[in-house]
Formats: sequence, structure tokens, C-alpha cells
Amino acid sequence: MKYKLKINLMACWGNHLVGILIGLFLMPYVLTTVGDEQYGLWLFICSFAGYSGLLNLGFGDTVSRFVAHHHAKNEITRINQVVSVVGAIYLAMTIFIIGLAGLLAWLAPSLYDWGDASITEIRWVIVLLGANVAIGMLGSVFGGVIIGLQRIDIERGFQTLSGLARLGMTVLLLQTEYALVTLAVIFLLTTLIENVGYLTVVFRQMPNLRIGRRFLNRETFHECFGFSMFALLENLAGKLIDATDTIVIGIMLGTRYIIPYFVAHRLMTFIVQPLQLIGGILMPRGAELGANDHDNSLRVLVQKGLGISFLLTGGFFIGAWFFGGIVLETWVGRSYEHSHSILLILLGAQVIATPLHVLRGVLFGMGHIKVPAILYAIEAVANLVLTLILLKPLGLIGVALGTAIPVILVELCILLPYALSILHFRKTHFFQGVVIPQVLPLAALWGYSFAVTVTFVVSPSWIPVLIVAAGGGVVLGASWLASRHATKNWLPA
Repeated sequence: MKYKLKINLMACWGNHLVGILIGLFLMPYVLTTVGDEQYGLWLFICSFAGYSGLLNLGFGDTVSRFVAHHHAKNEITRINQVVSVVGAIYLAMTIFIIGLAGLLAWLAPSLYDWGDASITEIRWVIVLLGANVAIGMLGSVFGGVIIGLQRIDIERGFQTLSGLARLGMTVLLLQTEYALVTLAVIFLLTTLIENVGYLTVVFRQMPNLRIGRRFLNRETFHECFGFSMFALLENLAGKLIDATDTIVIGIMLGTRYIIPYFVAHRLMTFIVQPLQLIGGILMPRGAELGANDHDNSLRVLVQKGLGISFLLTGGFFIGAWFFGGIVLETWVGRSYEHSHSILLILLGAQVIATPLHVLRGVLFGMGHIKVPAILYAIEAVANLVLTLILLKPLGLIGVALGTAIPVILVELCILLPYALSILHFRKTHFFQGVVIPQVLPLAALWGYSFAVTVTFVVSPSWIPVLIVAAGGGVVLGASWLASRHATKNWLPA
């Protein structure tokens, strides 16, 4: 089982590395090709399209959780029931999404002032993105089964293939004319490739899986619905937190002001996403251990996941403090005002939020989703309110603070004590096992970064940036091993 966890983690990180490499090239390429105005408009439309994913009603995550739980008990009939019920719901929602996209496309001229953009092109983009959401929703049933089987390595493999296909098609097809439609078509095609792959793999992995009307029953629907509503609430909160800033900036300041914020937010996402994947990987493992009442194994799993997540997020924050502005300029090819400050504010909040994402994943797998979902919703509402309050006096910095403040308060002051209580994890053990071992490595990295900045002038180009980053990785890794060796005799198991 440890082997499977490591394979899944390596697959996730490998996929993310490929995604970073693609993003590092693709975003500046698209921005240069279509310009700030068109790219800002594309991001604005995609932010709204992202909310349509909420129409999955949380059942996608529910599939993962219940498949993992029933697979641990070898209950294939129950898996068939869950997949059939959710599949039927998603088939109905797919029809609804396509109709909704058509309606929004028809109403597009009255929904927003699109400036110089062609209304015909905007309408096609809305329809294509609607089809993209519909295909992704149907495919998420089978993607959820793969995750529930703890074959995340396969799921990430298809995501990597999809990302590479998107890169190739963008480079070959994108041009200034009809750029938005071209991007929408590319997203649709790559989503189709990815989800056909999920469908094929699921029936190879589970030859006994059956989908049909005979597996539809009210008991399974109520079981899935009760769990999915809180999964939906958590997904809604996540969408609000991720997309609200872009939408608020676009509406109140204009789409061209989205770019300085987005580049910082995008770099932050590149940094924390592989660490948040730890929580996703541990979710099905938490469901399996919860089904078999292995509480001590869960605590050990959580401690290791929290420790490595805190170490790496803290390390990236230190690196961003000293070199974030240089990295942004190297990546985008220009310097945007406030982008470095925005990056530090967002990433500073993630030093707390990203490790706690591990706790969310484990609690989700165990079936404890109600309280974390409600807390996440409170966090999202506070994010929106603070963003609206702080935007006018502080500009884009206020938007970043509106995101960071609720994250710190809710995650640290409420979610953490609740999760430790559920897992019967003593606070002293948590502090000694998760926080203390990371102090020496992070201090060593800070010293290294400070020494580099006062000794050398790091130019905004990839070779010096990568050399400095590699040196920081060596310092962090070596000091972590030294710290682990020094404390292993007195830290709790």
C-alpha cells in the first residue's frame, strides 16, 4: 500500500511538473499572440465557465469516496449502484448544461459589454465551453472510479496526455484572428481525449462493473445525495475562492487589470497545487483505513503528509520572498506592478492552507465532510465580502488580502482544532511531529537565500533562476535530513 501511495504521489507530481513546464511556455505564448485585452477576456469568460462545474452537484467527489469505501469491502454491487445512480444524474445534467449554454450564448449581447470583441465569436465560445463542461461532467464519473480504486497514476497519465495535446494544438492553431474560438475548440478536444481514456481504463480495471437501470434505487440515491450536498458546498466554496477575484477585478476595474493579478495567482497555483494533491491522494486511502478502523495508521499518514506539505510550502514562500519578482519577470517577459506583493500575500496564506488540505482529504475519505464544507463556505463568503471592501482603497493588493485573511483565520483557528479532535491527535504531538522538524530546514533555506541576494545579482533569465532554485533545494533537503536525524529519538510516532 505504501508503494501504491508513492506511485500515485510521483504520478501526480510528474503530471504537475509537465503542467508547469507547459504553463511556463504556454501562458506567455498565448499572451503575446492574442494580447492583454483578448487574454483577459478569455480568462474572464473561463472564470464564469468554471462555476458551471458546480452543476455536478458534488457527485463526482462522492463517487471517489464510495468506490474506495466499497472496494475495500469487495462490494461490487454497491459500486455498480453508486456509479449507475450518479451516471444517470449526470446524463440529465449534461442535457441541461448544453441547453443553458445555448441560452447564455443567445443572451450574450445583453449580459456584458464585450468591447470590440465579435459577438458571434463570444457566442461560439460560450457554446463550446458549455460542451466542454458537459463532457467533463460525464467523464468525471469514470475519473472518480479510477481515483476510488487508488489508481491516480492512471488518471494523471491521461491529464498529462491531454495537457501535451493542448500545447501542441495551441502552438499549431492559435492566431490573433478567432483566438477565443480556437482556444475553446482546443479545450473541448483535449477534454474529449482525456475522458474517453477514463472510460476505457475503468472497464479494464473493473471488468465486473455494470451500469444499468436495475442498479438504480432510492437508498443509494439518498446515501450519495446526503454526502454530495456537502461536497457540493465545498466545491462551491472552492470556486468562489478561485474565480471570484478574477470576476470582481474584471467587473469593477476592467479585464485588462486581470493580468497583473492572474500571473501572481497562477504562479502561486503552480507552487501549491502539487502539495494539495497529497490531500487528494490520501482521500481514498482515508476511506479505506476508515472502513477497516485503522485509526493509528491514519494519524501516522496525516503527520507525514502535513509535515512534508508544510516544509515545501514554507520553502517556496521563502524563495518567493527573495526571488519571486525575478521569477515573474523571467516567466512573463515583463514586470507588472504589484504582482510580486500579490504573490507573497497569496502564498503566505497557503503556508497554512495547503498543509490543512491534507486534513481535508483524510476527513473527506472518512466521511467527515459536513463541518469542513461549512467552514470552507464561510471562508469563501468572507473572501468575497473582504475583496469588495478592500478593492477600492487598496486596489489589487486589497483583492489579495481579501483572499488571504479568511484563509488564515478559518483554517488555522477553526479547522485545525476540529480535525485534530476527530483524529484524536494531541496538539503537542502535532506541534512536535509536524512543525518543529521543519524549523531548521526553513531557517537554513532563509540563510541561503539571504546570502545569495547580498552576494550575487540574479538576472531575470532561466539559467540563473534554475541554478539558485537547485541550490535552495539542496540546502532544504540536506538540512531536513539532518533535522530528522537529530529529532527522531524524541518525536512521537
